[in-house]
Formats: sequence, structure tokens, C-alpha cells
Amino acid sequence: MEEEAPTHPSLVFRELLSRLGNSLPASPKDMSVMQRRLVRAGMRNKNALKILYGAKIVMGVALPLLMTAIVWGTQADPTNKVMAVLAAAGLGFFGPNEYVSIVARRRQKAIQKALANALDLMVVCVESGLGLDQAILQVAKELDQAHPEISEEFGLVNLELKAGKRRQETLRNLAERAGVEDLKKLVAVLIQADRFGTGIAQSLRAHADFMRVQARQVAEEKAAKLGVKLVFPIFFCILPSLFIVTVGPIAVKIVRELIPMMTGM
Repeated sequence: MEEEAPTHPSLVFRELLSRLGNSLPASPKDMSVMQRRLVRAGMRNKNALKILYGAKIVMGVALPLLMTAIVWGTQADPTNKVMAVLAAAGLGFFGPNEYVSIVARRRQKAIQKALANALDLMVVCVESGLGLDQAILQVAKELDQAHPEISEEFGLVNLELKAGKRRQETLRNLAERAGVEDLKKLVAVLIQADRFGTGIAQSLRAHADFMRVQARQVAEEKAAKLGVKLVFPIFFCILPSLFIVTVGPIAVKIVRELIPMMTGM
């Protein structure tokens, strides 16, 4: 008899979470929103949504039980114990959602940061004679190590093109998956150039110049707000420390020498 290959524990756990997720009722609207959030977080497993819902069930049960075990033998007020258990239940049930949101925002920031380099590289590729599809593929290869997030997105565009989808459809899918505003603008420029037959290189270079101006304006705006943001740490952190360092020795000397002289001690 042939022996079955051992199943990795993580796969068993994922399967368990997936089956638990099937039992959690959810509206189609909530499922659609959460599925989009998972995609933007880079979690594209076909069972990712079920696994997430399964994790919500497991965490929503495990954390309250753990909190109950912690507060059971304490002398705390019973109301506080109940509130602690309820807080643990809320954290366990809604925590996975927040984790996915944090990962999605972090990934969007990484794509936003890499977009300028990707656009410059795409301009070089197009001006050297490559078509747009080949340029996207080349950018995905070149940025694989430096910016894996945007490389993955461009790689998916190439796979969709190989699968026979129209270029405009794949570009719209790219904008929808990433959810980055500047990338949506780039996609709009590419679709317009493809639709009206204008030069891709000229459109990309113009958009690259626009992005540089926009980035400079954002940097100037942040620099202008820096003074206001420094008011609180200066007045409540730096000035008190400076006051203690400069006035402290004088105050000590007054207490030790001047006050005894004035009181005749």
C-alpha cells in the first residue's frame, strides 16, 4: 500500500478556518467590501475570505475564554470582569478585520512610494522601442526585489493579458486591485492613449512630470505644517526640560544659601 503524504499542520488549520468561515452569516455587501480589502492587502487565496471569517470565530471565542481565565481568580469588581470579557470578545471578532485593513494600507503606501520609479522605468522601456505590454512586463521583472508590491501588480497585468483579456480591462483591474489614487490616474492616462492612438511615451513622460510636481507640492505642504506640529513637543517637552536644566541649579542655590541668610539661620 502506498503511504499518504503527511499534511502540513498549517494547511489543516487553514482548512478548519475555511470550514468555520462558511458557518458565519454575512451580507453580500459586507462580503464584497471585505473581499476587496483582502485583495488590496495582497491576500488573493480563493479561500481568503472564508479563512478570515473562520479566524474571527476562533479569536472571538478564544480571547474571551482566555480573559475569563485571567480575571476569574482576581478580586476585581464583577462588572469590570464582565466588561473585560466583552472587550476581549470584541477585540477577537473585529481584530482580524483591522489587521487586514492595516496590511492593505501599508501595501498601498508601498505601491504609492514605488510608482514614481516604476513610471520612470516604463518611460525608458517605451522610448527604447518596447510596446506597452512588454514594458509592463519588464518593469515587473526589474522591480521584483526593490518594490515587490507593484511588481506583483504589474505581473498580474501581464498574466491577464496572456489569458486573452483586453488591455483596457486589465488596466482597470489593476487600478481596482491596488486602490491607489495616483495609479488610477496613470491607468486613465494609459487607457486614453490606447483608445485614441496617441503616443504612449509622450503620455507617460507628461504624467511623470505631473507626478514630480505633485510630489513636490505635497512635500512643501508637509514642510509648511511642520512648524504647527512642533508647537506641542516644544512647549510641553523641550521647554520644560530646558527650564529645569537652566533654572534648576539656581533654584537649588537659592534654597541652600539665600533663604537661610534671609531668615537669619
